[in-house]
Amino acid sequence: MLEFEDVLVTAPTGSGKTWIALEEIRRLLESGRRAWYTSPLKALTNSKYQEFSYEFGADKVGILTGDRKENSDAPLIVGTTEIYRNQLFDSLRGGSEVSADLVVLDEAHYLADEDRGHVWEEAIILTPSRIRLLLLSATIGNAHEFALWLEEIRGVRCGVITGPGKRPVPLRSAVLLPDKRLLPLLRDDGNLNPEIAQMIEREREERRRERGEYRSR
Repeated sequence: MLEFEDVLVTAPTGSGKTWIALEEIRRLLESGRRAWYTSPLKALTNSKYQEFSYEFGADKVGILTGDRKENSDAPLIVGTTEIYRNQLFDSLRGGSEVSADLVVLDEAHYLADEDRGHVWEEAIILTPSRIRLLLLSATIGNAHEFALWLEEIRGVRCGVITGPGKRPVPLRSAVLLPDKRLLPLLRDDGNLNPEIAQMIEREREERRRERGEYRSR
């Protein structure tokens, strides 16, 4: 699909969005082409850099953030969305083209962010239509409307892939204790874990003692 059109993937966290990006990047690298992977956070960018370096080989992956620049001529560049947007501006000013065949925009819902959304909007608008876009998000509710907007401004068809409505890997609350034990916050019936309840009560008694409110029976 990405060979001929942009793609928006909207699915819960843990359902395999990154796997789609990995396999498309693998296909491009094997055919001698290039890709960009953008994310909104430096921490996430660093994590993806490590992941992709292990997956594809360190010589094929570079990283560009505001304070880190390594292997910038690699066929796969991992960077913040702001850096990618800045490269688009630089290419316009210099009359050159961004060297990429695919750009992955992770956390694409940042487009709606009040403070930073303009960066994603500019990146989408300025990306040449010859470059395929792969947008990943777990929280875009109006995916088909979003895809129509992309088609209108880029002149490229945008396919939509939606995952299951229920998160495949359920989230569970837990408490990390000072002794490094990890306890589930709730029991299976939804009630508070008795061990944690006892700890809370002991803490309350200790505070009452400190305030002089505790009276032994």
